[in-house]
Amino acid sequence: MAKNSSQTGVRKHGAVSYNKWGYIFLIPFFLVYIVFNLVPLCSTFYYSFFRYYREGLKWVGPDFIGFDNYVKLFSDSRIFDYGMNTMIMWIIGFVPQILVSLLLASWFSDTRFKLKGERFFKTVIYLPNLIMAAAFAMLFFSLFNSRGAITQIIVSFGWVEDGFNFFDTVWGTRILVGFMNFLMWFGNTTILLMAGIMGIDVSLYEAAEVDGANSRQRFWLITMPLLKPIFIYVFITSLIGGIQMYDVPAILTKFSGGPYLNGNWTSMTLIMYLRNTLTSRDYGTSGALSVILFIITAILSLVVYRVMYSKKSREA
Repeated sequence: MAKNSSQTGVRKHGAVSYNKWGYIFLIPFFLVYIVFNLVPLCSTFYYSFFRYYREGLKWVGPDFIGFDNYVKLFSDSRIFDYGMNTMIMWIIGFVPQILVSLLLASWFSDTRFKLKGERFFKTVIYLPNLIMAAAFAMLFFSLFNSRGAITQIIVSFGWVEDGFNFFDTVWGTRILVGFMNFLMWFGNTTILLMAGIMGIDVSLYEAAEVDGANSRQRFWLITMPLLKPIFIYVFITSLIGGIQMYDVPAILTKFSGGPYLNGNWTSMTLIMYLRNTLTSRDYGTSGALSVILFIITAILSLVVYRVMYSKKSREA
């Protein structure tokens, strides 16, 4: 009995010892997180309640002004216009992204198709995700500007006049931004959905096939309900990425957010607007806008999660 208790003590001592080293190895992560994430986050919230900007060579503030920065932002229609621009371009890219990714994931994970060169195609569709967005944007800019190869091909067919520029049109710019986001991310989404589909028990499909269910019924009644956790993850992460959209529209429009129409920069996103406030050294307004974006992202993510995991959907 004493021997067993001593062995138990050794095990406990060993467990404590291992736990101690685990905590020690976690210290660098927490230090980096506190210095580079938590402190800037807290300072952003802090300065959002202050008047703090540079006027010429003179710094004004920081002077506590409460919620005045938030009132100033919401009293300006630009935040709503730029928010609408952001959502439109995100939807243009996300809708085809999720549809194509679901189709490809279903094909690649279905063993009955026996696709030749499956590994090659998986690699090819994921490659755009490895290319820097800035390089991708520069490529599209060179192809679709007034002297670009794609534009010249369209001109040669007589569909548009010589000198036509996609970036001078509202929907031309928005569609190109959405198309680029689609190309860069549909491969990553396909891999995630494939992982979810391959985790579904094959016997469920076999039982449904025995009961006479066709491929469409198996997809909507088995695949989609069991794929919901992965689908929610893809939806929320894509939504967060859409709200943070910056590099593609900034490079395509030369950081202007153009074209300008009816008092609105039609391709200006919320993060581009935030960048403009930062370059003007208005740290109070920038902090307030950052907090607003944080709250919008949290609310939209929570709404998506609640809607897709509602009581009705669970019962279904």
